[in-house]
Amino acid sequence: MVVLATKCYVESDASKRALKSLGSLLNNDLQDLNVETELGVRHDDFVSVTLSGEDATVARNLLAERWGEITDHFEAGERYTGTLESWDDEGITLDAGQKIRISSEQLNLGPGTPAQIRERFGLIQHLPMQFVYSEPSRLADEEIDRLYDWSRGRGRVNVNSATRGEVRATVNRAGHAQDIVTVERLGLLEQSIICGEGTDPPGILAAIGEYLPAELRCVIGASDD
Repeated sequence: MVVLATKCYVESDASKRALKSLGSLLNNDLQDLNVETELGVRHDDFVSVTLSGEDATVARNLLAERWGEITDHFEAGERYTGTLESWDDEGITLDAGQKIRISSEQLNLGPGTPAQIRERFGLIQHLPMQFVYSEPSRLADEEIDRLYDWSRGRGRVNVNSATRGEVRATVNRAGHAQDIVTVERLGLLEQSIICGEGTDPPGILAAIGEYLPAELRCVIGASDD
C-alpha cells in the first residue's frame, strides 16, 4: 500500500466523484503494469492505494514519485510532501501524516507575514507542498522555485475542493473557456487555472466564484503587471 500526499476532504457524492477521477488517473499511470488498485481514504483524509499484482512494487514507486508519499519515518535532510494545513503570524503548518511546522524564516519566499505570502503566491488550504525535514524544517528548493515560477509566469487562479474536470466545467459554464490556457492539477482536489494573455485573474475569480464552493486565490503573474 502507498498513502498519497493528497487528500480527499469532500463528502458524499463529491467524494465519490473525486475518487472516481483519481481511479481514472491511476489507471492511465499504471496501464502498462500488471497491477490492480483499490482506493481508500484514511481517517486524516489522505488517500491510500492498495496494490496487488506482480508489478505492485514498481507501481508503488511510480505513484509515490508522482503524488508524493505520506510516511511515518522521516530522515533529516530528505525531501517530503505535505499539505498546507494552517498558517499564523509565526509560520505555516503542513500535514505530512504528522504536523510539520515551518517558521517564517524558513519559508524563503520574500518579505511579508505568512498570510501576506499566502496571498501573494495563491496558497490554498490542502495544497501539496514539498519540504525538507530537519530541525528546523524548511520549504524545499523545488517548492520555492515552483512558487516563484508562478509569480513570474501567466496569472493564475488556484482552487481547492474540486477536481480538474469540475473546474474546467465551471470555467466553461462561466463563459471563460477562451480566456484560459489550461487547468493544471496540483493535487486531487487542488487545481490551478492558468490565464491566457490579457486575462485578469481577479476577473476569472469573480466569474467562477459563485459556482464553486471552494477557496480561490489569485496569483498575479509578471505578464499581468
